[in-house]
Amino acid sequence: MARKFQVVIDAADPRSLARFWAEALGYVEQPPPEGFDSWDAFADSMGMSEEERSRYGAVIDPQGNGPRVFFQGVPEAKQVKNRVHLDLRVADPEAPRDERDAAIDAEVERLEGFGARRLAAHEEFGFRHVVMADPEGNEFCVT
Repeated sequence: MARKFQVVIDAADPRSLARFWAEALGYVEQPPPEGFDSWDAFADSMGMSEEERSRYGAVIDPQGNGPRVFFQGVPEAKQVKNRVHLDLRVADPEAPRDERDAAIDAEVERLEGFGARRLAAHEEFGFRHVVMADPEGNEFCVT
């Protein structure tokens, strides 16, 4: 039986990074638990300090299909290349090359508008992908 899973990303500013990835993935920030009109109301009920409240963020697929992405605050800065990364698949692999390239270029430009940086572009076996970094330097690809 397949397991449900979430992706966890360490962050200096989890809430800000959650907002970026909500935009990048077409996700939404996770709503507060049932019975609470905000995360602050939930945090108040748990007796969380302001510092504790800023240590977490999460985004979810509004259709409920994709995994939850959880952002946890950590004190150390990112040091090296990710060992695991996300690939944002925006181009139909069956489409003509110019349509695939246009879809990739449009998405790269859109993500740069939210704070991502283009790091490199590669082509392998007739397929192009662009390596990018999110606002905290975590690498991901647009294919």
